[in-house]
This record gives sequence, C-alpha cells and structure tokens, in this order.
Amino acid sequence: MAVHLGAWLPLLWLIGDAAAGRLSVNPIQDLTLRTGKTALALLTLSLAATPANALFRFRPAIKARRALGLYAFGYALLHLGIFVGLDYGFDLRLIGLELVEKRFVLAGFAAFLILLPLAITSTRGWQRRLGRRWKRLHRWVYIAAILAAAHYIWLDKDHAGEPLLWAAAIALLLLIRLRKRFLMINDFSTGHFHEGLAREVNRSEQAKSSRP
Repeated sequence: MAVHLGAWLPLLWLIGDAAAGRLSVNPIQDLTLRTGKTALALLTLSLAATPANALFRFRPAIKARRALGLYAFGYALLHLGIFVGLDYGFDLRLIGLELVEKRFVLAGFAAFLILLPLAITSTRGWQRRLGRRWKRLHRWVYIAAILAAAHYIWLDKDHAGEPLLWAAAIALLLLIRLRKRFLMINDFSTGHFHEGLAREVNRSEQAKSSRP
C-alpha cells in the first residue's frame, strides 16, 4: 500500500500544482522534468530492492520491486508523452532532428525502448514462457538506468549535482550486483575445483588399495 501511495503522490502533487497555477512560466518544461525525475527515482528504488533484501534481510523490498519498476515505466511513458505531444505537437520530423542532434534525447529514448519490453514481460506468465531468458532480459534494466542517468546529466549540464547523485546511486547498485555475481561464479568454480580434487584423491586411494 505504501509503495502505491508513494508512487502516485508525485503525480497528484503535479496535477495539484498545475491546477492551482503553481508551475513556472514554462509549465511544459516543469511537467517534463518532474515526471522524468520521478521515473528515475522509482527505477533506482526498484534496483535497490534486491540489495536491500540481500544486505539487510528486508523482504518487503523484493515484494515491492515489480510495482516500483512498473510505476517507473508509467512515469517514463508520461514523460515521453509530454515531450512528444505537448512539447513537439507530435511533429515526427522535429522529434527525429532532436534525436540526431541532441544526445540527451537519444539516451532518454533508448532507455524507454529498453524499459518497454521489460514492462510487457514483467508478469508471471511471461516469466514462465521465457524461462532462463527472462532473467537475462531483465538485467537490461541496469542499462536503461545508466542511459536514464546520462539523459538527465546531459539535459542539465549546468546543474549536474542532482543528476550526478542519481548516477552515483545507480553505479553503486550496479557494483553490488556485479560483486554478488562474481562471488557466485567464484563459489561455483571453487566448488567444482574441490569436487574434482576429491575425485582425484579417491581415485588415488582406490589405486593404492588395489595394488598387491
């Protein structure tokens, strides 16, 4: 319940500010920026769910992970819709020029294209259909998060403090993930080495016992 309330609150606040005329002289920019920041925040929180459970045994984080990811996609979709519809009036030629000329637009669009199949395949049904491929597909969320952070940094280079904080948080979560994966691979390799060594010792003992 808290996750849903927390995810809806920024949108309700934004609607309230717009209705009360509390947005700046550039309301479309406000709408775009605030929906984008909320999408990035929710995406980062979804990435933090697994480390929160692994490091602090905080099980509710795992239960909230899917909802956080879907809300992040919802805000990203709204962010893109405001950009394409309100800001550019669905002018595909102008949007195409922006994609070519501005790297922050390209990074944001690429992040959205990655999040799209992840949102579609987030259900248990898709998880069963894809099997092992599901986990491989959903690891792309880290690439989407990196692109989203780059999108924010390149958008506001003159005030990069907050975007860099989000980028640092994502980098830290990625390092935790990579460390965990490295330890799993290392444990697997060590286990196989010990099994092989034990087999060789057993063979040697059997060979000795079979000698006259």
